[in-house]
Amino acid sequence: MKKLIVIIPAFNEEATVAQVIRDIPSSIEGIDEMKTVVIDDGSTDGTAEIARSAGAEVISHPKNLGLGVAFRRGLTRALELQADIIVNIDADGQFNPKEIPQIIAPLLEGKAEFVTGSRFLIKDPDFHLSFSKKWGNRLMSWIISKIVGKKFHDVSCGYRGYSREAALRMNLFGKFTYTQETFIDLAYKDVPIMEVPVKVRSEREFGKSKISSNLFQYGFQTIKIITMAIRDYKPMKLMGFLSAILAVFGLGLALFFIVHYIRTGLFKPHTWAAFVSGTLLLLSLFFLITGIFMEMFSRMRINQERLLYFARRDAYESKKKD
Repeated sequence: MKKLIVIIPAFNEEATVAQVIRDIPSSIEGIDEMKTVVIDDGSTDGTAEIARSAGAEVISHPKNLGLGVAFRRGLTRALELQADIIVNIDADGQFNPKEIPQIIAPLLEGKAEFVTGSRFLIKDPDFHLSFSKKWGNRLMSWIISKIVGKKFHDVSCGYRGYSREAALRMNLFGKFTYTQETFIDLAYKDVPIMEVPVKVRSEREFGKSKISSNLFQYGFQTIKIITMAIRDYKPMKLMGFLSAILAVFGLGLALFFIVHYIRTGLFKPHTWAAFVSGTLLLLSLFFLITGIFMEMFSRMRINQERLLYFARRDAYESKKKD
């Protein structure tokens, strides 16, 4: 018996949420039971009532807490409902719910534990993005690919599928979004990841995106989440990088000061270079030592997450028996 739970984070999407729910296939090969859960993230319009009328279970937040929080709440509820497979899709109608079978196919076949839709895996002549969004997505995908050591084409897509195993292993903290953090979190845990092509409407039919409408805010928040994820999982990669930059500048100034002294026999007028060089090298050493200690804490975190995984698994399995 395979159970599929579709989770839909929504914030003021009364114009589209019902159609998204209705377009979810009523039956999918390999799935025996299905349920839809809408996480109403503090909507001030009729999103919750419309979603409920369309047949979804609705969880409402008293205020807007952010897409990352809404996603985590949906994930928790899906596990409470004993999901074997979880799909998350945006409520704005840009993705086609009828493509859920191709999203979950690799999960059913055991080829992956986390499947993400990719808007750029194939060329779709009907799909167009603004220059800034297109290159912003490419840059973010390049950054994530470099961090996790595997090439991905679209790390910001809001159309994804997860096995129960992947959902139990996930441990996310970002409030603004979850998309990039999910890649880092699961890739560092060696969870098999696969991209599948999906079609998407280039522009929303109603309203504006709550996440990417302000590209500067989106970029800042996303980089912050990525940096914190690297700090938690690969602290030496972050702290070592900062230490190396400071060391290069510090040694450069030290070399400049030494050459000046050899040529003139005087410390002045570049005494400042010696002080700045010493400060930079001390800071470099500080970041290096901090990175070593953070690496120790990172290993402790890994062990804690393993314990958390077993605790979650046992809790949900005991509920299933009841």
